[in-house]
Amino acid sequence: MASATSTSSWVKPQIPPLHLPSSSSSPSSFIDFGSVSVKRTNRKPNHIRCSLQTPSIIRLPKQSPSYPPSTPPITTTTPSPSKEKSSTQKWNLVQRAAAAALDALESALISKERQHPLPKTADPNVQITGNFAPVAEQPVQSSLPVTGRIPDCIQGVYVRNGANPLHEPIAGHHFFDGDGMIHAIKFENGSASYACRFTETNRLVQERQLGRPVFPKAIGELHGHFGIARLLLFHARGLFGLVNSGAGIGVANAGVVYFNDRLLAMSEDDVPYHVRVTDDGDLETGGRFDFSGQLKSTMIAHPKLDPVSGELFALSYDVVQKPYLRYFKFSPDGTKSPDVEIPLAQATMMHDFAITERFVVIPDQQVVFKLAELLRGGSPVIYDKKKMARFGVLDKYAKDSENIKWVEVPDCFCFHLWNAWEEPESDEVVIIGSCMTPPDSIFNECDIGLESVLSEIRLNLKTGKSTRKPILSGSDQVNLEAGMVNRNMLGRKTRFAYLAIAEPWPKVSGFAKVDLFSGQVRKYIYGAKKYGGEPLFLQRSPSSEKEDEGYILTLVHDEETSKSTLEIVNAESLCLEASIKLPSRVPYGFHGTFISAKDLEKQA
Repeated sequence: MASATSTSSWVKPQIPPLHLPSSSSSPSSFIDFGSVSVKRTNRKPNHIRCSLQTPSIIRLPKQSPSYPPSTPPITTTTPSPSKEKSSTQKWNLVQRAAAAALDALESALISKERQHPLPKTADPNVQITGNFAPVAEQPVQSSLPVTGRIPDCIQGVYVRNGANPLHEPIAGHHFFDGDGMIHAIKFENGSASYACRFTETNRLVQERQLGRPVFPKAIGELHGHFGIARLLLFHARGLFGLVNSGAGIGVANAGVVYFNDRLLAMSEDDVPYHVRVTDDGDLETGGRFDFSGQLKSTMIAHPKLDPVSGELFALSYDVVQKPYLRYFKFSPDGTKSPDVEIPLAQATMMHDFAITERFVVIPDQQVVFKLAELLRGGSPVIYDKKKMARFGVLDKYAKDSENIKWVEVPDCFCFHLWNAWEEPESDEVVIIGSCMTPPDSIFNECDIGLESVLSEIRLNLKTGKSTRKPILSGSDQVNLEAGMVNRNMLGRKTRFAYLAIAEPWPKVSGFAKVDLFSGQVRKYIYGAKKYGGEPLFLQRSPSSEKEDEGYILTLVHDEETSKSTLEIVNAESLCLEASIKLPSRVPYGFHGTFISAKDLEKQA
């Protein structure tokens, strides 16, 4: 971990900062953001037609007030940034010469890239503006102002992961490419504290030492011939020992899970990272966690924790070579099962999956990886319209994939699956997910308005047929993405789902409590110019009889005042119980979890 003092989020790169042309050219001005010059393009507002696109006019948030640290700085084993930067002094003459030559090649590459407009899905002037922009680390701030009353049963820490680039991008950048940062709100006897820290990945530590980004960005940079050039450049730096990819290349910015007495931060391009919550509510990175050498591949960011058995189920996909997909599980003590290879004809994006009491449900959908597209000048992430989407149903404890049952579900792409369960009387597996169209709009620019429709998918294991229907009626239809069911009922039949209202896309204006049986929807709207992210359901007590007896925790940002709060909402009545004023801006992010005070006491 870096020292516990507040640090600047972006550091001046050693090569000239890149001010990239946007999708259309126009006169421009610049806004100074600390040490960063950010391009502001003066143009008419454009209608947003794709995921993760915001108007290209940058509206930087107002500065949040600074709070004095309430606790002394923590001491960690990771060198401070000033010490880390001196590591380049250890290079020998050959390495120094190679570094200079490769830096010159990169500068030439960037100059060539500047001559081509970026798509909005890779334009940093679009992807990381407003409250999508990064923030600096914050040490623990205690005794935060609270309006209302924090329920007595909320004891522990709420953590939420997100993308927060350490350095200003020098080329293309997608929101998903940012370095992982965890925001933590700790609750103790009606009081709350806040801290946020980078997860100290191998990638982040090396780039901090070098003072600029050098690892290729999987979505923002790896397009066409420039993408190939960046891969070759990175490989050359590795050959000369200027960077080390052998200790992982992941950003750990997407999912979090508490398992085996550890908080794990995950992205699907690496193994998890162990992050420890300190007694005062700060965060320390313990390092890459491969389950004592058992995990030898990457792991997706949405493993499933069975609430009854305590086992963790997971997938790993490979975009280069077969087997393209592996399935495995961990026992409660962290013992890993042998991999089960799942036969796939081509590398497929596998961001999420589902479990039931007996089965694992694996989506094999139409967003695939075709690395050959780089040679043709395109993106390797492709929407394959000719491919038939399907779901595989496999016994959770299968030793191989011989008995997997595939059921076709035409034109179905679910980026996230919220739950699944079995209905033995009809030999069906029921899946609850948000079906997204166009399927690849998160990654590739498109002209069709994105829709994310909460759907019930039924797989008949006897007939091999499927049905799919929207859960909400036409008049109630809204984009629902990011959320959960009561996790104590994961894999079992649930009545309610709590999902982010992703409108105006990609912002979240509130959350919906959906009755999955009747289609009834109740909405909690944050208010004018206020937006949030994933709602987290926290059950009031393990002995609660009602499925919805608990609270919704949700981060909310006011774009008018640039203030962020954590709101605690009664899940039954949807009435606000408490609002906690946070000491600094919290950017929009990804997924979170809650760790009880009892579990915190048992941390490894």
